[in-house]
Amino acid sequence: MIVPFTHVLMLAGLLFAMGLACLLAWRSNLIMMLIGIEVMLNAAILAFVGGAAFWGSVDGQVFALFIIAMTSAEVSLALAMVVYLHRRNKTVDSDRFSALGE
Repeated sequence: MIVPFTHVLMLAGLLFAMGLACLLAWRSNLIMMLIGIEVMLNAAILAFVGGAAFWGSVDGQVFALFIIAMTSAEVSLALAMVVYLHRRNKTVDSDRFSALGE
C-alpha cells in the first residue's frame, strides 16, 4: 500500500468530523443535512476500502459497494421528500416541518 493506513484513517476521521459539523451547523436546512450525512458515509467508505487494502481482503470493498447502493437509494428518497416539502411549504427549513407525522 502506497499510502500508510494511519493516514487513510486520519483522512476518514477528518471527513467524518466535517460531515458531523455540517450536520450540526446546518440543522435548519434539509439539503445541507443530507450533504453532511453523505460526507459521513463517504468517510466510512474510505475507512472500509483502506482497511481492505491494508489487510489484503475484499471484504471492505464489498461493504463499500453496499454502502454506495444504500446511499443512492437514500439520496433519491430524501431528495424526493425535500422537493415535495418545498413545493408544499415553499421552504426547506427543517424547523417548519414539525407537522410531518400528522
